[in-house]
Amino acid sequence: MNILVVDDEKEMIRLITSYLEAHSYQVCTAQDGEEAVRLLKTKEIDLVLLDVMMPKMDGMEACREIRRFSDVPVLMLTAKSHEDDRVYGLKVGADDYIVKPFSPKELVARIEASLRRTKGFQIEGEGYFRYKKIEVDLKGHVVRVEQKKVNLTRKEFQLLAHLIQNQGQVFTRDQLLDRVWGFGSEGTMRTVDTHIKTLRLKLKSAGVYVQTVWGVGYKFN
Repeated sequence: MNILVVDDEKEMIRLITSYLEAHSYQVCTAQDGEEAVRLLKTKEIDLVLLDVMMPKMDGMEACREIRRFSDVPVLMLTAKSHEDDRVYGLKVGADDYIVKPFSPKELVARIEASLRRTKGFQIEGEGYFRYKKIEVDLKGHVVRVEQKKVNLTRKEFQLLAHLIQNQGQVFTRDQLLDRVWGFGSEGTMRTVDTHIKTLRLKLKSAGVYVQTVWGVGYKFN
């Protein structure tokens, strides 16, 4: 997931970038609203963290401009806590409003919640998941991609189910061996890699959602 962080304070950008990258997000940055709008027109961005008080074009005006050409999720960052300010931010098109100072954990939680709402990830009743092209019925052990049933082995299904229920979380190969194959399994890291490869092939166009985090492991994103 690519996140655009927009703030005129370099230290704030550094802190937010460091924390988001530690949670496997890719980050690009801008220091004013005009630069943010230009980047959004040229880069594929999944979510914008937009400070309110900035030079050239403030966050409110930038959000209004963004809404003229994009429905990307926008989370406003501001030191203003007055209700009228928050309401105005939502009226110009922001999806959420985070008041400084905020905890890094709250920031990530707000980002994840916004992405779930806007990227099509839904939980429809107990044990049923849908994400864009893919549908997973955990109880019935049925997977469909673009409404066509996909035949998975038991381990392939368990691997997909574990990843999709923990959307965005990165798992090492050792963690997947323990949680899918069971503690003490004779499987190896190569076992996980092979199952990921065949899973992606069977999911076809939806295989891109099973992502590799180089040097770490895998996640469903």
